Amino acid sequence: MLPGVLLLTALAPVLWGTTYLVTTEYLPPDRPLLSGVLRALPAGLLLLAWTRTLPRGGWWWRAAVLGTLNMGAFFALLFLAAYRLPGGVAAILGAAQPLMVAVLALVLLGQRPTGWRLGWAVVGVGGVALTVLRGAVAFDPVGIVAGLAGTASMATGVVLTRRWKRPVGVVTLTGWQLTAGGLVLLPVALAVEGMPPALDAVALGGYAWLALAGTLLAYVVWFRGLDLLPVAAVSFLPLLSPVVATVLGWVALGETFTGTQLLGAALALVAVVAAQFPRRVPRSQRPEPAPEPELELELELERT
Repeated sequence: MLPGVLLLTALAPVLWGTTYLVTTEYLPPDRPLLSGVLRALPAGLLLLAWTRTLPRGGWWWRAAVLGTLNMGAFFALLFLAAYRLPGGVAAILGAAQPLMVAVLALVLLGQRPTGWRLGWAVVGVGGVALTVLRGAVAFDPVGIVAGLAGTASMATGVVLTRRWKRPVGVVTLTGWQLTAGGLVLLPVALAVEGMPPALDAVALGGYAWLALAGTLLAYVVWFRGLDLLPVAAVSFLPLLSPVVATVLGWVALGETFTGTQLLGAALALVAVVAAQFPRRVPRSQRPEPAPEPELELELELERT
């Protein structure tokens, strides 16, 4: 495990954790599709202008698939869940990503999940639940479906990104995906929500933060980490997002922490850290290494 890469990759979900505060305080209400487009497309076009590299061959459709899963569909479903559900419920649905990634990694990559990481995934979901849930919870069916679908969309994108092995640099691949995701979402937003409303300086600032920090920077470091770190370990890092969202609510909105919430935040953080270090198997339980070919031949001669 590379500690520096891990810490830099963790910056991505920390920045994603600002989405809830920015959405509720600075963006126009009930515009999940518009928010998804303005978060993805400007950042993607900036990266395309910087790298000046377009996909080739099969990477045209692969970039479109990854962009839709990781950005287009994910952003739209994320904002839809945020508008229709309490932030705590939406965050818990997102915290299920490590479990989804474990299943998909087994099917698509042949990576068998360990009981150690599955156990910490359950602990992480429980910690997030304790951190973000407060009092009575309203369950909107559309919001629940959107939250689960968004989590499944990004989990699939995470695993496919690892399976297809990028043919270009991280910045270039990120630009392809953001542009593809934004272009897929743009006609849907216009058809469903109509023309965007007039945006004041506050809304423009909110969208600029989400596009530049929460998307362009966050996804560059995220895909770099995904390229260098085990996919099962990286999948735990999004547990940081709801913890950051809750802390921002305390700092910026004057929300208070209870003892249960502090316990939940601690459990989520412990789960993230513990999942990065595979469980050590005692030496007595490790399988004996296979003998070298020369030694194996000598043993066979001794038997004869």
